[in-house]
Amino acid sequence: MPDDNDPDPKPRTHANDPLHGVTVKAMVSTLVEELGWEEMAERARMNCFFENPSVNSTLKFLRKTPWARERVERLYLQTLARKERYERRGPAKS
Repeated sequence: MPDDNDPDPKPRTHANDPLHGVTVKAMVSTLVEELGWEEMAERARMNCFFENPSVNSTLKFLRKTPWARERVERLYLQTLARKERYERRGPAKS
C-alpha cells in the first residue's frame, strides 16, 4: 500500500507490474528482513548499504538517485522470485 510520505517519481500504473503499489520503503524493509544489510551490500554494491546503513538514509539516497533505485528494484524482484521458488518447493524432506 502506498505511503503518503513516500513520493514516487516514477509511479507504477499497471496492475500486472509486480512493483505496482510497492513503495521504496516497503522494498528496502523487505530486503533488510530477507537478506540483511551485509548481503544487500554484496549484491547491490552501493555505499548506502555498507557504511552505517539505515532505512531512512537509504530511502533518502534512493529517491535522489534513479540508477540506485533501479538496482534496488531489480534486487527486490529477484529476492521475491527466489522466495516464491523456495516456497513452492516446500519443506526439505529428511
